[in-house]
Amino acid sequence: MSARVTVATARRVLWQIRRDRRTVALLLVVPTGLLVLLRYVFDGRPGVFQSIGAPLCGLFPFIVMFLVTSIAMLRERTSGTLERLMTLPLAKADLLAGYALAFGLLAAVQAAVVCLVGFAGLGLDAPHGAWLVGLLAIGNAVLGMALGLFASAFARTEFQAVQFMPAIVLPQLLLCGLFVPREEMAGLLQAASWALPFTYAYDALDRATRAGPLGAGIVIDVAVICGVTLGALGLGAITLRRRTA
Repeated sequence: MSARVTVATARRVLWQIRRDRRTVALLLVVPTGLLVLLRYVFDGRPGVFQSIGAPLCGLFPFIVMFLVTSIAMLRERTSGTLERLMTLPLAKADLLAGYALAFGLLAAVQAAVVCLVGFAGLGLDAPHGAWLVGLLAIGNAVLGMALGLFASAFARTEFQAVQFMPAIVLPQLLLCGLFVPREEMAGLLQAASWALPFTYAYDALDRATRAGPLGAGIVIDVAVICGVTLGALGLGAITLRRRTA
């Protein structure tokens, strides 16, 4: 693995995204816009906005990065760019690390913008500090990137890549406990929620945005997020095949 090649890969990905204004809007404008919309949807119920809006500051990066990465990597595959890259002296680890670095930087910018709007502009509160929510948001974004990279291997068109959103992300959003406590769900759904990485992403954010000690549970949540991220990157590496003429 070469640091120079990794940085070059990250620079190429960032340059491509910089030229795509719609993607930049999706990364920065849409999450903040949805957060503002949510604030006025619950205009008369600030407690509900606090309980939902604060964790969403750290969950939006997961959702957006999953979508952006799955489509971006699919373009690499279908356009022949990935095949050409794999004929060069470029290790899979360099490619994956380059993507992780690029989207990690984008996640940091996105998390900063969303947290600034949410906590400074809309009055959300994080007893353990907005910085912790921002760090968790970056980790969740890298998790979404890793899952999106892996999911892109199973799509043949961008439309199919978009279809993974309702198939993979939305069920996790419904079962993570954001809208309904998992203890109130049917037993089967409650058991299924523990097998979903989004559950641990939400649990960590829930601990960071409510009063009381963080406890050892947040360490477990972060460990699961890191483990699933590495596992998804490993599975994604398997789908990157080097071809020769």
